[in-house]
Amino acid sequence: MDFALTTEQEAIIDATRRMVKTEILPVLRAHDPDKSLPKEAALRIIKAGATLGITGAMLPESAGGSALRALDYGLIYEQLPLAAAFILQPHEACARRIYYGSSPEQRERFLPALLAGRKVGGSAITEPDVGSDARSVKTAFTRERGYIVINGRKTWLCNATVCDVLNVTGQLKEEGKPPQLARVLLDRAESPFTTEEIQVIGIRQAYLGEALFDNCRVREDNLCGQSGDAARVMNVIWLTNRPMLGLGAVNMAQQALNAAKEYAGVRKQFGRHIGGFQLVQQDLADIETLVTASRLLCYNALAAIDRGERANGLGAMAKRFAVESCDRAIALAMRVHGAMGLSKELGLEQFARDVRMLSIPDGTPGILALIQGRELTGISAFRG
Repeated sequence: MDFALTTEQEAIIDATRRMVKTEILPVLRAHDPDKSLPKEAALRIIKAGATLGITGAMLPESAGGSALRALDYGLIYEQLPLAAAFILQPHEACARRIYYGSSPEQRERFLPALLAGRKVGGSAITEPDVGSDARSVKTAFTRERGYIVINGRKTWLCNATVCDVLNVTGQLKEEGKPPQLARVLLDRAESPFTTEEIQVIGIRQAYLGEALFDNCRVREDNLCGQSGDAARVMNVIWLTNRPMLGLGAVNMAQQALNAAKEYAGVRKQFGRHIGGFQLVQQDLADIETLVTASRLLCYNALAAIDRGERANGLGAMAKRFAVESCDRAIALAMRVHGAMGLSKELGLEQFARDVRMLSIPDGTPGILALIQGRELTGISAFRG
């Protein structure tokens, strides 16, 4: 067992950091941190990600992807500012859903523009009264003279207000048959729908919103895959999403640790640097432990996916531990800074808001604990 990164992995990290510094941070810093970016900025970020192959990170090279291992994709994700990650990851997940759950003709129509960063992708699963139980969605798909007619409401969509391609999950209702979970690829230029942004406490430069489908007509050949395969496709995506969201928390907590270490070496109280006080050293030690443990749990879950193991429990454990631990680490770093830790100037308060946003998507802490418990006992707490 080797915990050291390979030379290739170090190169991946270095290339991502350079791209972030030269192409993503200038875009983010040119706009209000508390307002969603204009679509042009989102496209610039996606095109920057395309240069590293992030838009098709886990797709095979034959499909125009990068064929990255899950761990290597996680190493890239860990370096991304969270606002950019919340634009790029839903976009990549949309492309992955299309590749693994659509027909060759659908892939040919939708994937090239997404992989090149010419269009913005997203997915619509959650509904106002349906969260973790995705199989209970109520959005209805019905057939009508060569079209699928969509009626329903989706919420908590990443890239909602700027997406060009939306992967919508709903119930296909056909006369004489029980409803089945299905997916439809929606090209917004051909099938307009209404979206509205949701105001939230963090990650405000990204896009979270609602979508309303009122007799939205979509070409029938945009219906994806074999009827009933939607749950399987979603589960494949969630397996990698969870530890990667944990690494998004690790990114911020690591920056908070770096800031706290630096501050402890220059700030003086009672005639000495605060880094010499025992309780400050304990806070710094606790922060480093929380960050390191979180990172290793996430790496372990992604490596297990690469080995082809059943990683449901590991991914759930990694995300739940990492987000909660990094929330604590950021709070401790703010405490080391004293009153400065509360200032917008320092930026830790934004981390504190942003990390709270990570506890909900792709499984709340309670749901993740039950997934891990199911893997431990072999008994589902969700359904009898």
